[in-house]
Amino acid sequence: MEDPTETKSFLCPKCHGTDYNTGEIRTTGSGISRFLNLQNQKFGVISCSNCGYSEMYRLDGRGGLGTFFDILTN
Repeated sequence: MEDPTETKSFLCPKCHGTDYNTGEIRTTGSGISRFLNLQNQKFGVISCSNCGYSEMYRLDGRGGLGTFFDILTN
C-alpha cells in the first residue's frame, strides 16, 4: 500500500485548498509498551496549509532498532 503522506496531489475536504504539509508522529500503544514508553505506533499526517485541517494515517511501526533506542532513552 502506498504511503498516503507521499501523495502527489491533495485537495482539502474542508476549504478545497491544494497546498499541504506532511509529517509523522509516534505514540505508545497499550499494555507493556505504554508502561515502558515504547513509541511503537507510527502515523503519517497531512495538513492543509490554508486552513490547518489534518488527517492521520497509520503507517508501519519502526523496526527493532527504534524500539531499542526507545528503551535506552527512557
